[in-house]
Amino acid sequence: MGGDHGPSVTVAACLAFLRQQSLASIILVGREEVLRAELARLHHSESIRLRVLHAEDVVQMDEDPKLALKNKKQSSMRLAINLVKSGEAQCCVSAGNTGALMATAKFVLKTIPGIDRPAIATTLPTRTGHTYVLDLGANVDCTAEHLLQFGIMGSILASAVDRKPAPTVGLLNIGHEDMKGGEVVRRAGELLRGAPIRFVGNVEGDDVYKGTVDVVVCDGFVGNVALKTSEGLARMIAAILKEEFGRNLLTRLAALAAMPVLNAIRHRLDGRRYNGASLLGLRGIVVKSHGSADAFAFQCALEAAFNEASSGILARITEDIAAAGVPVAV
Repeated sequence: MGGDHGPSVTVAACLAFLRQQSLASIILVGREEVLRAELARLHHSESIRLRVLHAEDVVQMDEDPKLALKNKKQSSMRLAINLVKSGEAQCCVSAGNTGALMATAKFVLKTIPGIDRPAIATTLPTRTGHTYVLDLGANVDCTAEHLLQFGIMGSILASAVDRKPAPTVGLLNIGHEDMKGGEVVRRAGELLRGAPIRFVGNVEGDDVYKGTVDVVVCDGFVGNVALKTSEGLARMIAAILKEEFGRNLLTRLAALAAMPVLNAIRHRLDGRRYNGASLLGLRGIVVKSHGSADAFAFQCALEAAFNEASSGILARITEDIAAAGVPVAV
């Protein structure tokens, strides 16, 4: 029910996802009359692989997370996460209020033993493919132990989903040298070097898009600023290209000649393909879709959740964190 577009996007995305994934089934959680009307508009109805679960309440996009957690125990978001806790669903995907989703998921599902705080992780395109970045805003103030936990979880995510036996992990910093950065980051580097992962040291901002490492670790403040700056830069470049190619007849003809290259670039950098941020560290899989996602982007978030559930990532994080004896924050 959430996001900028609600069921007009999410229901269509779910139907497209089911056509692609024959082994998956979906429970649409929300206001029954709205969801059934949208299914009818798309010439569909409930089936063995698609059913509707009624929820009377909806968490609004601008609602205070604490109030939503306290007052809306029958919201679509809360009921969807309850399904994950009960085992009736293997994952929850929402385009709704990020703060409310994180607060509700943490309250209902709890964190994996050895994990202090869940982290928001997503993929970003690089010159060589993609990289995972975490945290992207769930934890503004992090300790070195938190960053260590993020590094281990990110490594497991890349290994499980991308089937990489030893993904590389880098710590986002203002320089590659070990002595760079603040006290927390330097201490995190020490902890990561002793962790059972392939830690390669510090990486800088430009390394993210070079594809220098498979996983980039940072606190939520830095990660969110980096993500939003990247999104703004991408929109600016797209706007400038459109302006310049449309400036006169000659540039419009040049645009026609360059269209195959422009389309290829657009496909590689299409942010919709990377939609779906994982709330790592919970005792259940929860994926947050961008609120402005269209049907294609929301389908990508569904696929991200499906891949995590299929890869057994929860069991792997639980086992690896326990085996590593990860220190908790103090």
